[in-house]
Amino acid sequence: MLTEFQLKMENAVLGLRPGEVVSFGDIAAAAGRPAAARAAGRMLSQSMDTLPWWRVVYSDGQLPPCNPSVQAERLAEEGVQLAAFRVVRSPLGRFKK
Repeated sequence: MLTEFQLKMENAVLGLRPGEVVSFGDIAAAAGRPAAARAAGRMLSQSMDTLPWWRVVYSDGQLPPCNPSVQAERLAEEGVQLAAFRVVRSPLGRFKK
């Protein structure tokens, strides 16, 4: 059973649209605990493909070390520009330019 915080994080991730890229900290902040970025990462690492995990990256745009090739491919399909496994520009979200 998920805690209220985990449910809020889950809902924040489910609310992300194609091409919208945010950080783990953004997800934690949306759930009411901005300092809990690691908790967001842990939740997403355990979610398998039930959540669009590929839309969440480190605050500097770097892709996490778990499945970066898969994540880069999925992000590119959504119109996200990457360089060396780092988000350069996204249609929506933190990296929109």
